Amino acid sequence: MAIWCADLALDRWRHSEGCQRGEGADAAPLVLITETAHGPRIDAANRAASAHGAARGMMLADARTLCPAIQTRPSDPAGDLAFLERLAVWAQRWGPWSAMDAPDGLLVDVTAVAHLFGGERRLLADVEKRCTARGLTVRTAVAPTAGAAWALAHFGPSSAILAPDDDMTARLADLPVAALRLDNDVLLVLKRLGLKRLGDLVGIEEGRERSNRQDNHGRDSIQRRFRNRKSPAANPLVRMDQLLGRVPEPLLPVVPVTAPMVQRRLLEPIRHRPLLDKVVEDLAEDMARTLEAKGQGARRLQLGLWRVDGEVILRELELAAATRSPEHICRLFAERLDDVDAGFGIEMLRLRAAWSQPLALDQSDLEAAAEQHGTSLAACIDRLTTRLGPKAVQRPVPRASHIPERAQGWQPPLEPEPALQGELAFHTRPLKLLDRPERISVLYAAPEGYPRRFSWRGQVCEVARVEGPERIAPEWWREKGTARLRDYYRVEDEEGRRYWIYRNGLATDGRGGMPDWYLQGLFA
Repeated sequence: MAIWCADLALDRWRHSEGCQRGEGADAAPLVLITETAHGPRIDAANRAASAHGAARGMMLADARTLCPAIQTRPSDPAGDLAFLERLAVWAQRWGPWSAMDAPDGLLVDVTAVAHLFGGERRLLADVEKRCTARGLTVRTAVAPTAGAAWALAHFGPSSAILAPDDDMTARLADLPVAALRLDNDVLLVLKRLGLKRLGDLVGIEEGRERSNRQDNHGRDSIQRRFRNRKSPAANPLVRMDQLLGRVPEPLLPVVPVTAPMVQRRLLEPIRHRPLLDKVVEDLAEDMARTLEAKGQGARRLQLGLWRVDGEVILRELELAAATRSPEHICRLFAERLDDVDAGFGIEMLRLRAAWSQPLALDQSDLEAAAEQHGTSLAACIDRLTTRLGPKAVQRPVPRASHIPERAQGWQPPLEPEPALQGELAFHTRPLKLLDRPERISVLYAAPEGYPRRFSWRGQVCEVARVEGPERIAPEWWREKGTARLRDYYRVEDEEGRRYWIYRNGLATDGRGGMPDWYLQGLFA
């Protein structure tokens, strides 16, 4: 079942203003806008604005030429997406799972469910009734595939039902090609090819079994034009197969996750630090019991403090490993509460585990005892991170790349290392790599020969020994076609200092004239 919230952004705005459709909300032309580099752009328009010519995607300046009295309000795409996610969880009353069809739709699995509501017709009536009560304008449809349900909800008759034994090809033939959920540039190409309805594409598909040369030519041209498009939204043939059920269409269901949360409402507001520490300790013990009942440990904790004057103070911790130790949690929050201004007092505290991971129950051992005394590795990393900052404590890990500056990355200390596809064999690398290779001037006997002398940071170095080259080709799948290969040399000057330099490109590669030289590392 497809549910299309045709005016999702406007319905949310009307709800926030406390008015219903047909009242003051639609009396005057109004649009929701987003600021862009070229000026405000319209994201949604009410009926009065649409009657004057305003439309989604139009620039506000163009709309004002049609209707100078048009009113504007800022749009909230992030809020609309969050609302749609909550709506997807609420829509699971009609099926075992639901999926978001951003930016304004839902897909609900109603297989073997309709009889519980008295049939598909009554099911759709119940959906429209409940959504109307929530102030939402929706169009619904039921079909054997998600693509067919989406097409009928957007371009078919109201509350359309397509049974499994119906002729899907005949029922959907008159719908426009936009019912395939294609990108705008693909729709433009199909329009130029004269393919305006789904029946036109169906005729091309049926041409596989015909000997008509014209049909075959049209089918082959469509396949050649779109066969390299990997995204389903850019390939009308893939979308057609999904709509007719020839190939499966993966959907990502929305799974509601409730974050563990504990709170304390105080009879009297508190203003002093010892009392605040005591309440935080009680919250940490309550959170530990809640997490233990779920078999989980906290990775990110959020502490909210509500003051009497209504201001909310938030403090957040991100832990190196999952934990539910109250002592460890209190020790970390103690360093984050020194700058809290209680004002006239704090009347409520709330502790929430925004991110949790499975943590099995086990008996106390040496590691648990070490964590209790603050000497375990995870506890040490958490304390350093709290003091130095969230990005200050990291460790280097290898990356699958032969390019030196890409062969290493950084990640949190206790996260598992990424799996590499095979072993990467390297020649000797210097102990110190510069953050960025520095350009140098090199004197050589021939463009492809060994370096004889180079100048770096105002100092001339005479090369005594040279080893190389080690040739590293560019990563063509990541870089532009003008990227040049590198020839690395390990050189030693007359004073015994050793450097790692490379020549960027060859004189005969035809990619930018003479090569440039860079110094990238220093040996011990």
